[in-house]
Amino acid sequence: MPHLIIEYTDNIKEDVNIPQLLKKANDSLLQHRDIIPIGGLRSRAIELHDYCVADGAEDDAFVHATLKLGGGRSEEQIKSVCDNLFATIKAHFSEVFAKRYVALSMEVYEFTRPTYKQNNIHLRYK
Repeated sequence: MPHLIIEYTDNIKEDVNIPQLLKKANDSLLQHRDIIPIGGLRSRAIELHDYCVADGAEDDAFVHATLKLGGGRSEEQIKSVCDNLFATIKAHFSEVFAKRYVALSMEVYEFTRPTYKQNNIHLRYK
């Protein structure tokens, strides 16, 4: 059930390839197949049109990633996955980061309660 949601400000979309970022992010996560099930992985990007960064005086941009995971992974496993994923995100934005003001951030959210789901995609990978 790993879900990755990447929010980004619309003033950065011309400078980056968002579909490529999603593919790179999935590739990064799937390096940890022992804890990231391929059939449960979902990534998506949401372009933001209404936002204010800092004092709003400049054309600042931001990208925020949220990784949602089901429970049961150790802190070491989560840290390893997140370190790799954030390194992938930073590398993808490195050229833009060098040219303009942009804030990159990421959080991980672990579900502590059971989730409700039905997914037959897993069957294809067994």
